[in-house]
Amino acid sequence: MNASALPVWPDKLFDTFKRAGIRQVGYVPDAGHARLIDRCRADPDMRDVVLTTEEEGVALAAGAWLGGERAALLMQSSGVGNCINMLSLPRTCRFPMLMLITMRGEWEEFNPWQEPMGSIVEPVLKLCEAEIYRARTPDEVEGLAERAVQQAFGDERIVALILSQELIGKKVWTK
Repeated sequence: MNASALPVWPDKLFDTFKRAGIRQVGYVPDAGHARLIDRCRADPDMRDVVLTTEEEGVALAAGAWLGGERAALLMQSSGVGNCINMLSLPRTCRFPMLMLITMRGEWEEFNPWQEPMGSIVEPVLKLCEAEIYRARTPDEVEGLAERAVQQAFGDERIVALILSQELIGKKVWTK
């Protein structure tokens, strides 16, 4: 894919991170977040942290906040299931938890294993008292990201920006 064909919205997310002073980004590698991860890794002012499982990102966000920094957690919708118990930590301790979640199990999904968790991401996050924003088109991403950052760090809330599967694009099974 040439540079002019790359989606612009991951760059807008990165720019939002920079304006918000996010200095730590935790993630389990994900194709939907690949460009954003690459931008974070290349920035000498950001620390990218590869996680073995998504709930480690909740602890990363807690440590960042206690150390005077801001963090974001990038994950796929299946990773939300791994975080359910750990989300009691920011809920109880009232520290900011900013999550950017690429969806699976929706539009044009080829993998039936992604559908169960994909279908309950929003209700599960609401039960964890998260504020939820959903971007379906590239034009929505930057404004919703700004609002999510403000709510997470301004109000010390759990906030999820869901990036719909339509935004990410059709996943293709490759051998």
